[in-house]
Amino acid sequence: MLEIKNLHASVEDKDILKGVTLNVKAGEVHAIMGPNGSGKSTLASVITGKEEFEVTQGSITFQGKDISEMDPEERAHQGIFLSFQYPIEIPGVSVTNFIKTAINENRKAKGQEDMPASEMLKMIKEKADLLDIDRKFLSRSLNEGFSGGEKKRNEIFQMAMLEPKLAILDETDSGLDIDALKVVANGVNKLKSADNAVVLITHYQRLLDYIVPDFVHVLMDGRIVKSGTKELAYELEEKGYDWIKEELV
Repeated sequence: MLEIKNLHASVEDKDILKGVTLNVKAGEVHAIMGPNGSGKSTLASVITGKEEFEVTQGSITFQGKDISEMDPEERAHQGIFLSFQYPIEIPGVSVTNFIKTAINENRKAKGQEDMPASEMLKMIKEKADLLDIDRKFLSRSLNEGFSGGEKKRNEIFQMAMLEPKLAILDETDSGLDIDALKVVANGVNKLKSADNAVVLITHYQRLLDYIVPDFVHVLMDGRIVKSGTKELAYELEEKGYDWIKEELV
């Protein structure tokens, strides 16, 4: 599904990614861990096409297409979803209206007509029920006055409605208490299928207690230096990252 080969990327002439290679297949969950400044969020930004990052070498292929030159909207229309570490507030735009616009823009890009209102409302109801979201929540302005947990729950609702092929969750556990973490993890687990894939970017092993990854990758100094199963995350929790640095010397 997603194939990254020898990816190098920089921002303001500073090299951040220095040769990342990663292969994500449908049905898989990959966790990317690493110390601060290792390039984790940069990797998410480059996959989704944020313009301030310049790809200087390597390739990104999604579902057989080279997406390196696509803008963020085109990548989203291809089925790539990014959950932001710090979602922005949009006063005056309700959660429901925002998601209606997003879905219909996706349909327009595929040459389809707007989703009929009755079908949209049915889908909103089904996904809200799946994620245990109160309908009153959907009429609130997007992220305005939301707690950290509510913002993350809203992003998982957007993911449920958009049904992406690849969901990239950038530190979605940041600042969440244990109850909010469980809500987010439960939503992600309900949305996993054999046809989609999830990339989790996290500092902490605790998220992986609730969303069990097929693979864990350690990103350090712009490269993936070690890969393994969930057990690798436990090892990182116990030992930190210094032992990996020692192995690399």
